[in-house]
Amino acid sequence: MQLHIRHETTYRYAAPIRHSTQSLRLTPRLDAGQRLLQWTITAPGRRAEQRDAHDNVFHLLTNTDSLTTLTVTAQGIVETDGRLAACVPSRGCLAPMVYRTPTELTLANESIIQIAQQTLNQPGRLQDRLERLSAEIFARIRYKQGVTEVHEDAATVLARGEGVCQDQTHAFLACCRAGGVPARYVSGYFYAGKAYDVASHAWAEAWLGEEIGWMSFDLTHQSQADERHCRLAVGRDYKDAAPLRGIRQGGGDESLSVIVVVADSAAAAQQQYDEQRTRVLQNQKQPEAADIKRVESLAAARRQALQAQQ
Repeated sequence: MQLHIRHETTYRYAAPIRHSTQSLRLTPRLDAGQRLLQWTITAPGRRAEQRDAHDNVFHLLTNTDSLTTLTVTAQGIVETDGRLAACVPSRGCLAPMVYRTPTELTLANESIIQIAQQTLNQPGRLQDRLERLSAEIFARIRYKQGVTEVHEDAATVLARGEGVCQDQTHAFLACCRAGGVPARYVSGYFYAGKAYDVASHAWAEAWLGEEIGWMSFDLTHQSQADERHCRLAVGRDYKDAAPLRGIRQGGGDESLSVIVVVADSAAAAQQQYDEQRTRVLQNQKQPEAADIKRVESLAAARRQALQAQQ
């Protein structure tokens, strides 16, 4: 399957920034089950590429220009193969046992230890026990947007009983580590057809030994990774695998808008982008009617051009 992806993040500042430094993990991994056909990252400033300890492609973006708007765009085409995506071998310089150590976001409390004992510390295949754990987390944390913050840990989210894919994944990781199973966080994209509000996604992988490798567990969809998934980065938790993180000097108040498109064709990707772009303009405090009209006009023209090419 070919996934047409566009991830656009725009920061708007009340005053010009003096300096900004951002870490970007916005390049899909070269793992089994996916390959890059085309990929570009555009952003103002200087960009240096390297690989981190988890074998993620990592860019350090620095900017010293005086800006009130900063946009980072990653886009391209990724070919996925669902037959190879469910399990991937170990890569990089870190041993799988590194992912058995709890982090600040995956510390275990009594509830997490109890869940681990009830699901993982039981007889049977490890894969079956992990699937039971996945189902248990799914039952305990109902998917709901807008109720959690990125800094909240697994125990807090479990107590609330609501959260998003990131929260479900952290809870799964916490239970795995409490049960002695190495597990890691995966950030990426998910093709959900027209339901593009879940295009930016997160899931987990657990280590099942050299013969099987890292087996995927998508807590939100109760499935393994398949051709609908595109893997960006892995890490111990969200902080290691976040697509963008950064600091800045100056700028005052900040507003953020994010557009993520995952489609199965160029035409569908453009349509999704135009719809989300129009929504972003409408959600701004005082959107200019002329701006919205211009975006809608350009969207119609691009759709006509793409249809003429097909």
